[in-house]
Amino acid sequence: MAERGRPRKYTEVEIMQKKIDKYFEECEKKHDPYTITGLCLALGICRDTLSEYLKSKEFSDTIKKAKLKVENYLEKRLITDSSTTGIIFNLKNNFGWKDKQENINIETNYEEYLKKVERR
Repeated sequence: MAERGRPRKYTEVEIMQKKIDKYFEECEKKHDPYTITGLCLALGICRDTLSEYLKSKEFSDTIKKAKLKVENYLEKRLITDSSTTGIIFNLKNNFGWKDKQENINIETNYEEYLKKVERR
């Protein structure tokens, strides 16, 4: 069956990997942050195309590792930077991070608190 649409820009993982490595090296030289957008620009593709490569068995691991490197960079910044709003936004939108919400039964927690206080 013939492929529809434009042919893929990358047909070999090794070529893509070289571009990815070059992107991260350039970021380190310039002290630029790692970003998904920057990665796409370095590869000469849009975000949707990156997602399509992620679905490909051949390219999936390469893309996952590159995204993991960006996520790791952001996670470290989250710990060390004082202004974290943009980093949190990026992690939620690009990496599936979520605010954890727990349902708390106030009456049960208050009763447990009172029991602890009484033991003292």
